[in-house]
This record gives sequence, structure tokens and C-alpha cells, in this order.
Amino acid sequence: MLANIVVALVGLFLVIITLRDVFVAAIVPRPATPLLRPSALAFQLMWKFWKHVANRQRRPERRETILSIFGPFGVIALLALWVVLLVFGFGIVLFALRSQLSPQPMSFWSTIYFAGTSFLTIGFGDIVGRSGLARLISLTAGASGLGVVAVVTSYLFSLIGSFQGREAFVVGIGARAGVPPSGLGLLVLAGENDVRDSLAVTLREGQKWTATLMETSLAYPVITYFRSSHDDESWIATLGTLLDASALLIATAREKRHGEARFMYTLGVHAVTDLAHYFGLPIAGGVGIDRAEFDNALSQLSQAGFDLDDADSSWAVFSDLRTAYARALNALARHFEIPPVAWVSDRSLIGHGRIDIDAAMLRTNGASAES
Repeated sequence: MLANIVVALVGLFLVIITLRDVFVAAIVPRPATPLLRPSALAFQLMWKFWKHVANRQRRPERRETILSIFGPFGVIALLALWVVLLVFGFGIVLFALRSQLSPQPMSFWSTIYFAGTSFLTIGFGDIVGRSGLARLISLTAGASGLGVVAVVTSYLFSLIGSFQGREAFVVGIGARAGVPPSGLGLLVLAGENDVRDSLAVTLREGQKWTATLMETSLAYPVITYFRSSHDDESWIATLGTLLDASALLIATAREKRHGEARFMYTLGVHAVTDLAHYFGLPIAGGVGIDRAEFDNALSQLSQAGFDLDDADSSWAVFSDLRTAYARALNALARHFEIPPVAWVSDRSLIGHGRIDIDAAMLRTNGASAES
């Protein structure tokens, strides 16, 4: 009798933590601790294995294809994991109540089968509960199955809508900042095309996008693994572009009308810090670029028509501003294995070698000339 009670409690514990996991992952609109969340642990293990397999590919396009599959696959894997855990949880409880099932004797795998047919609302009738408690558990399993399917269906629609909204802005920034995008590219192209006044509008739209990105990514972390459908673009690169452009404007522009840049910078730092903290990534570190790169950026900004402050004072301000987010941004780039981007990710990643700002701008200017 005592053994059956212990077995039933184990099964109930498995059911409770799984239903809690479904509720937290698909319904609760805020970040939650990964403690006692099977999906969080499974996702971390799967991502490590997936990155290992992808980084063994010699062809970059093959690597990107493998990485792009992970997000959609992860959603299906989550549903499968929840179904398996709930079926086993209810099956373990029913095994403890096997004396109340018919026909007898009832084996462990028979109770798992009965739990599965109840959860999936198939109900063949070859196994039935003979008393109230066993019947109650089988009915609860059926109700849980219907509930999980309904919740996951709604969850999928939310993910798709959030992904489409996120990527629309990513593509738009690619048109304004080059591909791959950079903060310097965004400013230089605005200067060269005489649309510097539109930077305030772009940064204001970037604030709305960043706020939405932060909320959806923390509420539904699986969406962060959905990669952009366009080469050399990503939500991390776009966020880094907005942050770098804002930091450059604040630090270098002699004309101090960059309130939107300050708002964008504050919100962007908040976003990268929160996201890095959620995924357990390091957030302390240095500026991430050297003085020669910064001086080169000033030269390009001057040629694009920007009126700039003194280089030494600008470098001091820019170093302080970028130090606040550079390490967290690089950590996110490494974690999600985005292609290297000037001033965003670790430029020695994935065998691409160092990407300097001149090379990035050469690609940007080339794309602009072709268009």
C-alpha cells in the first residue's frame, strides 16, 4: 500500500511540473526561472548539440541551414516532450491504481498505454477504470490532452506573429544600414543619401521594435532561436546596429539633437542586459573595438557630412557608452551563432576571421551602388 502511494506521488509530481511548464512557457507573459522546467533543460541540451553539429560543417550555407531548422524543430520537440512526460506521469499514477483497472493483471506498460489513449482522447475501451479514482485520473488525462493541444496551437500563432513582426523591421534596417548591417553603415548611408533628418524616425521605430523584441523574447524564449530568412541578417545584428548608431551619435555629433538616440541607447542596453542575464551569459567587459577603428569611423562620418566633436573626447564618451553593452551583445551573438558582423559579434567566430569596418562598408557601399 505504501509503495503504491509513493508511486502515485511520483506520477503526480511529474504531471504537475509538466503542466506548470506548459503554462509558464506558453501562457505566462514574463520570464520565468528554468528551475523544475523540463523544456528549459531539454532546450539547452538540444541547442548545445545542434551548434556542435552545425559548426562541424565546412560550407557556411550548410551550417546556416542546419541552424535555421532548430527553432521550428524545437517547438515540435517541446510538444512531443510535454506529451511524453504527461502520458508517463498519468501512466505511473494509474499503475499505482492498477487494481482498479480492468482487465487484470495490469502491467506497467499497459497502464502507460491506457494513459496514452486517455490523453489523446482515443478511448479504445480495451482497458477501463472500474472505480471512481481510476476513472477520475483517466478523465483528467483526457482533459489535459485537449488543453495542451489548444494551448500549443495558440502558442504557435503567437510565435509566428511575433516572428513576422520582428523580421519586417530587420529587413528594413538591412536596406538602411547595409547587409550585414552596422551602426556606422546606418549613419554613413543616411549622410550619403542626405536623409540624416530621418535618423530620428528610424531610431524611434527602433525603440518600439526593441521593446517588442524584449517582451516577446523573454516571454517566449524559443522565438530567439528562429533565424532570419535572409542571409547575413539577424535580430541580434539589428539590435547591435541600433545601439552602435545611437552611441556614435551621442558621442560624436557636434549638433546635440540626438534625444531619440539617447532613448534608443537606454532601451537597447536594457534589452541586451536582460536577455544576456536570462540566458546566463556574461555581461561585463570592455568596449569591444580599438581606437584605430573608431578613428576610421570618424573619418567616414565626416565624409558623409556629419559635423563631429573632437576625436579624443568623442572616444572617451563612446568607450563608456559601448562598454555598457558590448560584452552582453557579443555573448548573445556567440550563443546564437550569428554570422560575424562589424562591431556586433566576436569577429573571430566560426572561422570567418577578422571583419574590419572597411570591409563591412565596402559591402555596404557596393550594395548601395547596385541599387
